Amino acid sequence: MNLHPSQRPVRDILDDAVSGLRITAGDAHSLLVDGDLLDLGLAADEIRCRLNGENVATYNIDRNINYTNVCVYKCRFCAFYREPGAVDGYLLPFDEIGRKVEETLALNGTGILLQGGVHPDLPITYYEDLLGFLSERYPEIHLHAFSPPEVKFIAKKERMSFFEVIERLKQAGLQSIPGGGAEILSDGVRKEVLAYGKCSADEWIDVMRQAHRNGLRTSSTMMYGMGEDLATRIEHMQRVRDLQDETGGFTAFISWTFQHDHTDMEDVPETFAHEYLTTLAVSRLFLDNIQHVQTSWVTQGKKIGQLGLKFGADDMGSIMIEENVVSAAGTCYQMSQDEMEHLIVAAGYEPRQRTNLYERFVSREDTAPLAGEYRHALTPEKQDLVTLLPILG
Repeated sequence: MNLHPSQRPVRDILDDAVSGLRITAGDAHSLLVDGDLLDLGLAADEIRCRLNGENVATYNIDRNINYTNVCVYKCRFCAFYREPGAVDGYLLPFDEIGRKVEETLALNGTGILLQGGVHPDLPITYYEDLLGFLSERYPEIHLHAFSPPEVKFIAKKERMSFFEVIERLKQAGLQSIPGGGAEILSDGVRKEVLAYGKCSADEWIDVMRQAHRNGLRTSSTMMYGMGEDLATRIEHMQRVRDLQDETGGFTAFISWTFQHDHTDMEDVPETFAHEYLTTLAVSRLFLDNIQHVQTSWVTQGKKIGQLGLKFGADDMGSIMIEENVVSAAGTCYQMSQDEMEHLIVAAGYEPRQRTNLYERFVSREDTAPLAGEYRHALTPEKQDLVTLLPILG
């Protein structure tokens, strides 16, 4: 995409966005280059309040279960993967994944994000069996699983279309698809960071298109700060907005900055909070057809994550019972549900727990029965954690 900043004044662009007019990719590029941070935040906050209400900010309780760290790809930005045959490579047994689900339910979690490396030896029947095991044993947990690179590899291995793979996984129990593997949806960048092989920008978009045609909702993501220029970030947002115009299947947009440690790209300059908040606000202004935007306290820290609620985000994401990929790159923030609610209240909002599909809970009592049933699954240390967490809603 040959993208340049528009020639329009920033004030006119912001006025149009706030009034409900769609801004162009060139306009968004201008905002990234010349926008004043506070002006961007004020405009993004107006749109956030119009789409999601002024009083509520949401969060969820789920768990990132990385069922394997074995991967055939060697993305330069990834500190998590292990090559096939590596001594520290793993594939979790179903029973161990089940125990992690039980711990999630005991903490009033409502879903799991299940994704891994792209393991070369796993047929589609492995994924079907895993989904069947989880949906039969834990019908109350939402299965948000298998990002586009995983779907692409299954399709290639089984000589099936993306639609056919997703259709079979849905029949086995898949309920939605995470936006992992997007990084930057610009093939030049993807080739530079060795992510093109696992899926091109068009392939990522098409997996999501086929998921939406199968009736599944998905999230959309962007990881940036890998040395790319600003135009590629807007190219990414444009691709996401175009598909949302076509299908309406994205639940939310989540962006975060590249984490350097233990990767092959440790020399890339760090992306700081000012740039993060600018990008967050511009995403809210540009993605006028996606209702929810999430702030990334996991990569930015709690205070910047909280501040993101004033820069266009209406959601704080998960308390992250478990997270392995970002933490492998040196970032390891943790949060209790109690602290999550405190941060939201301190920012001026009413905290509401939500599901993976952004359904809000109305009262704390709604989720109380889940905890008692699965409390036996917790170790003594995790039992102590439960006492710190109020029964939530």
